[in-house]
Amino acid sequence: MPTYPLSRRAFLRQTTWAAAAFPMVSRLPVLGANNRLNIAGIGAGGKGSVDIRGCDSENIVALCDVDDARAADTFRKYPKARRFRDFRVMFEQMGRGVDAVTVSTPDHMHFLPSMWAIERGMGVYCQKPLTHTIDEARRLTLAAQKHKVATQMGNQGRSNPELLREVELVRAGVLGTVHEVHCWTDRPGKWWPQGVGWPTQTPPVPATLDWDMWLGVAQPRPFSPAYVPFNWRGFWDFGTGALGDMGCHLFNLPDLALGIRDATTVEAWSQGQTEVAGPVSSVVRWSIPAEGGRAPFTLWWYDGGKLPPADLFPGVKYAENGVLFVGDRDVMLTNYNGGASFRSGRKVADFKNVPETYAKCSNWDRCHYEDWIRACKGGPAAISNFSVAGPMTEVVLLGNVAIRSGRPLIWSRSAMRVMNDPGANQFVRQVDRKGWTI
Repeated sequence: MPTYPLSRRAFLRQTTWAAAAFPMVSRLPVLGANNRLNIAGIGAGGKGSVDIRGCDSENIVALCDVDDARAADTFRKYPKARRFRDFRVMFEQMGRGVDAVTVSTPDHMHFLPSMWAIERGMGVYCQKPLTHTIDEARRLTLAAQKHKVATQMGNQGRSNPELLREVELVRAGVLGTVHEVHCWTDRPGKWWPQGVGWPTQTPPVPATLDWDMWLGVAQPRPFSPAYVPFNWRGFWDFGTGALGDMGCHLFNLPDLALGIRDATTVEAWSQGQTEVAGPVSSVVRWSIPAEGGRAPFTLWWYDGGKLPPADLFPGVKYAENGVLFVGDRDVMLTNYNGGASFRSGRKVADFKNVPETYAKCSNWDRCHYEDWIRACKGGPAAISNFSVAGPMTEVVLLGNVAIRSGRPLIWSRSAMRVMNDPGANQFVRQVDRKGWTI
């Protein structure tokens, strides 16, 4: 694969995309004498520090972050790791010295470093949502299949033993036929603001922050503390709102138990949305068609204080985040990390006759990371590898297309296009800043 010259502000590459077979067999890394991977962390502060710590049973050889102050603790913890601000320079200088990367940047910068790593044969652990747009999710999924690298999206609850047990119960039919799934979160609200405009205060950029690198693919915009270090989530240019933040967590259980990769229609009701930022609250409904003997079902999303109907599980005050399966035999109320109760009064322990089909990890803090590391070393594909995480992310982000368009949409996954509202397709893909394209 040719290497192209790099600069801080401009690079171009041309790539031909082709779908590959679904099973992924990772390129085996050249392991050191200690049989450890050489891992680089792209995004070393905040969530990046957590992801790097989750992988530090291996060799942490490089750390890349645009904010020296936010990444300072991680830099101190791994003093032998080389430091970079530009991930492109890191790839150029480290070469084959990196086997795998973690990507823990704001949403708008998930795709580019992940794609660069995949094209160089590196394993990728990328935070949720996998990408900023549906188009990026599709391209990243196909690239991971083509290059046969080990991947994992950072929706850690998918590896939780309690959640996996509940998946087994739903698959075994303890709820009967499931016709509805409801998921909700307390975001945004107290977590970050939405329904806002562009900030008017533009103070000087902190000396420790490379603002141009932070913007990356986003269009040029003056620095504001309204974005960093966390409130970028509410702005469409950088984040994916409450649905993007929590959807890939709360959809883990329904995706594993039922599969949600092929929505046909989607409709959203939202309040307080602006052209700049996501809504103050929203409700979204997807229609998921029948597949492989599984009946069709309706998937619901609620945020910003909206909740499912109380009569679905009478006598219970819904928690701040939750998942509710409505079957024709029973209803199950749980969370994105498990903890089920049943409307019938039954308990998880009552189903000892239902076989366990998943291996359960006991080291909960590291389960998801260890799953990916095994895949990088030639083991089976990780539980949230991009062949499953990519299609699930597409469904999540399709909800945002509906929120932003304000109309009921008919979706064609094969064409990757809204069929009844051409204007909504502007939200399916984005225009990257000049010089920041692949």
